[in-house]
Amino acid sequence: MRRAEAVRLIATARTPAELFGPGGAREYRRLVRLVHPDAGGPREAFDRLTALWRAYGPPVIRTRRGTYPLDAAPVRGDLANLYDAGEAMVKIPRDPAVNDLLEREAIALRQLPKDGDGRFLPYVPRLLESFRHRDEATGTERRANAIGRLDGFRSLAEVRAAYADGVDPRDVAWMWRRLLVALGFAHRAGVLHGAVLPEHVLIHPEQHGLVLVDWCYSVPGCHPDRGVRVPAMVTRRADWYPPEVAAREPAGPGTDIYLATRCMTYLMGDRAPKSLRAFARGCLLTSQYRRPSDAWRLLAELDDLLERLYGPRRFRPFHLPA
Repeated sequence: MRRAEAVRLIATARTPAELFGPGGAREYRRLVRLVHPDAGGPREAFDRLTALWRAYGPPVIRTRRGTYPLDAAPVRGDLANLYDAGEAMVKIPRDPAVNDLLEREAIALRQLPKDGDGRFLPYVPRLLESFRHRDEATGTERRANAIGRLDGFRSLAEVRAAYADGVDPRDVAWMWRRLLVALGFAHRAGVLHGAVLPEHVLIHPEQHGLVLVDWCYSVPGCHPDRGVRVPAMVTRRADWYPPEVAAREPAGPGTDIYLATRCMTYLMGDRAPKSLRAFARGCLLTSQYRRPSDAWRLLAELDDLLERLYGPRRFRPFHLPA
């Protein structure tokens, strides 16, 4: 087929099926080679080809362990697209250069159930499988992680956006407590999360559940003297990180605690009472060696402070505005 014929077929196709026929991805690749602008093809034909391919239908990934029909409109994350795939969510990096970070996530999500206390597994995603996926359209190979669904959860970024004046500290209290439980569980299992940011902390408003997601930045080991470094930063949140991460110095449990504390102060805004602000300042010290490094001990201190502030713990319904 010559370029002129390819351009004509693309321009006159009424439906994706009419253009790609039974060949599907093979036909798409052939047309891409003919009309891609980098090869001298017309931009209009390439753009229409791309639009028709996107409308062709959601791809289906089949592995030895499962079948994943990918939704055509993924959620765009920091590194990867997250596809609804029925009973699972499938995470595929946009750039294969970060395949190693997806592999880090898989390693962490395998290690946590193996080395951690099983009572706290609801605080982390469930890895169904990790596999290599070859894009039929381009031939590019990427690491993909299939993760159990988390229905009804919302990120802390969404929570903060819903409360322009900040979230009531009495509501933040249960989120803070649960986040420290998640970190205590992970650190005892020998895993540092490395990116405790508002987009990576999900809560279930009605059930008061919390799940710490996106373990792509995780590292094994939790002590600075072991030379553990966070492998990458979320660029748009660079100013959230403690100094040791930006300086590429060894990180430790205090690194996660620093980031978790930033999440909580971000939620409360100016509504935080003086004693909670003072508590947070101790977790945000520049030197990680002066910060708290035991999430379980910090949780006990937080509980004491909350009881002095608000009395005995009791369930407080939390509703997220639409």
